[in-house]
Amino acid sequence: MNTLFIIGLGPGNPDQLTPEAQAALAGVTDLVGYGPYVARVQAGPDVVRHGSDNRVELDRARHALEMACAGRRVAVVSGGDAGVFGMASAVFEAVEQGPPEWRALDIRVIPGVSAVLAAAARIGAPLGGDFCVMSLSDNLKPWPVVCERLRHAAQAGFVIALYNPRSHARPDQLGEAFDLLHTELPGDVPVAFARAIGRADERLLLTTLAQARGEDADMSTLVLIGTPLTHRIARPDGTAWLYTSRRVPA
Repeated sequence: MNTLFIIGLGPGNPDQLTPEAQAALAGVTDLVGYGPYVARVQAGPDVVRHGSDNRVELDRARHALEMACAGRRVAVVSGGDAGVFGMASAVFEAVEQGPPEWRALDIRVIPGVSAVLAAAARIGAPLGGDFCVMSLSDNLKPWPVVCERLRHAAQAGFVIALYNPRSHARPDQLGEAFDLLHTELPGDVPVAFARAIGRADERLLLTTLAQARGEDADMSTLVLIGTPLTHRIARPDGTAWLYTSRRVPA
């Protein structure tokens, strides 16, 4: 049976690429994905790389499915986990809309270490209680929907992890999100900006909701907003850990 792998590469540190992902990548003939992710993969000279822009997910998925049907052994790659704002959903959307032969492919989703998990591990245990993960991008959903979901998540007491927080095309939305959350949460709630965790250009900033600025994030940043149950533990070297209590008062 013709096989298509959908592989999460992790946040960028080679040590966080899982053995299962490494084994799958070792046997592929073609790599498909967003250009920087395709370039990240260590592969032999015979592997064909098909890098593309980050807004052509469905076209990319269809190309991968066509090659798999033609007998190529294809890996569609995403940063982090392919099922968390990655290529897995685009591939299955293409399968649903595509020809019947695509449904007969052996499609295997290989999980990866998501950015939210890498960031949480670096910070301490901020996801010790209930949490939610959202994309702040409004490319595929209206901005009012994003705001409404943020409001409800804060009201429900979830720790909130934000992917795609800020870009050149969306320079002001993260600041608007902080303003909205400030109407629902105390100003001393911890906020973490975790950029490129595990890579050479890693940067971690711990602050509060009252002091958080949208300018401190870019598209490589995971922004984590705590709750009143998220605690900061100061350390002698001036750094701190964050953890969220597992116990919620009645």
